Amino acid sequence: MTEILGSSLGVFIGLTVVLAGGCGFMMGQAIAATWRPYWNVIPYSLLLAASERFLAYALFKEQLLALIPFLVSAAVIFGLATLGFRLTLVDLMVHQYPWLYERTGLFGWRSKQQVP
Repeated sequence: MTEILGSSLGVFIGLTVVLAGGCGFMMGQAIAATWRPYWNVIPYSLLLAASERFLAYALFKEQLLALIPFLVSAAVIFGLATLGFRLTLVDLMVHQYPWLYERTGLFGWRSKQQVP
């Protein structure tokens, strides 16, 4: 398990999921709130995963240049950043254009029906 996560389960949950994942979620919200395109999530997630691996190395004496733990961290951060991006984008579309769009669940919106 430590070969995949790069650390113990507690360190992975605390550092990767809670700290870096929370930052990734806020990063996705910030990207959506400034109307930037979705592909901006990818490079920022990789940078945040690299900084998370450095914190794991500096604080918990983990291996710095380990590919599999980096990819796992990047996937967790990317997933939470995508969640934040989508939730914020739906909220923006529904609240800024209430005459055009209505919410269709947590992750989507649709055009309102035009009344003749």
